[in-house]
Amino acid sequence: MKARQSLGSRLAEGVGGGLVRVFLIVVGLFWLVPTIGLLLASLRSPENIAASGWWTVFTEPAQITFDSYTKLLENDDITGSLLNTVWITVPATLLVVIIGSLAGYAFAWMEFPGRDWWFLGVVGLLVVPVQVALIPIAELFGKIGVFGSVIGVVLFHVGFGLPFAVFLLRNFFAEIPRELLEAARLDGAGELRLFFRVVMPLGGPAIASLGIFQFLWVWNDMLVALIFSDSGSQPITVALQTQVRQFGNNIDVLAPGAFISMVVPLAVFFAFQRQFVSGVMAGAVK
Repeated sequence: MKARQSLGSRLAEGVGGGLVRVFLIVVGLFWLVPTIGLLLASLRSPENIAASGWWTVFTEPAQITFDSYTKLLENDDITGSLLNTVWITVPATLLVVIIGSLAGYAFAWMEFPGRDWWFLGVVGLLVVPVQVALIPIAELFGKIGVFGSVIGVVLFHVGFGLPFAVFLLRNFFAEIPRELLEAARLDGAGELRLFFRVVMPLGGPAIASLGIFQFLWVWNDMLVALIFSDSGSQPITVALQTQVRQFGNNIDVLAPGAFISMVVPLAVFFAFQRQFVSGVMAGAVK
């Protein structure tokens, strides 16, 4: 039987819970301030941006205009870079998820010579920094003719995304009960059918988490794209950096471009938030 709490204990718990909620709300609001400021700045004219801060919109709502977004859509460099970002991010994410899932299943449940040693090699690749491989891979891509193309950027992201993908999914798939897989094998299921009908549905949260991590990393990347892309294949991050370098004060293009670049990964994260939390917490509670 639960011990009865005193009045002081109940008041302390109520105050503590209320203070925690207020604190979290305040932190959340502060976290949103840059996003809100960028949104409002993208809805103001360059003259208003130069004359006053974005918060003056609340007292002068007539400042709001969509002219900056109209100008953005007329900028071929920005619109082309947005398409390049999609062409880079989507294949890089799908390839890492598909190949990582298959490799994770193989390392978890298939027997082949040197399996454990191969997996140790994959784990060792996790500690290799991206900067170490930039020059050697740039030379390799130059020899095979993919340097400066979307394919080269995609291949680099896939190569450096796979070790983490294999490590994450292998550990998650290994927690699947062996009896479940053996029962499916007794029913005549082959390895591919077993993977797609049993392992993939059970591994949905971990796969969704991996997809979100990979999408955010590739979408927000600038270092790899700055080196391996050219003017025809650069993503939005490099295009915005180029706009700053060339024009300096063209905030009417930079603000809406930066906001679109930021809001897309936010939308992806919130769309798959439940699966992400489930994947992160998977295995924490038996």
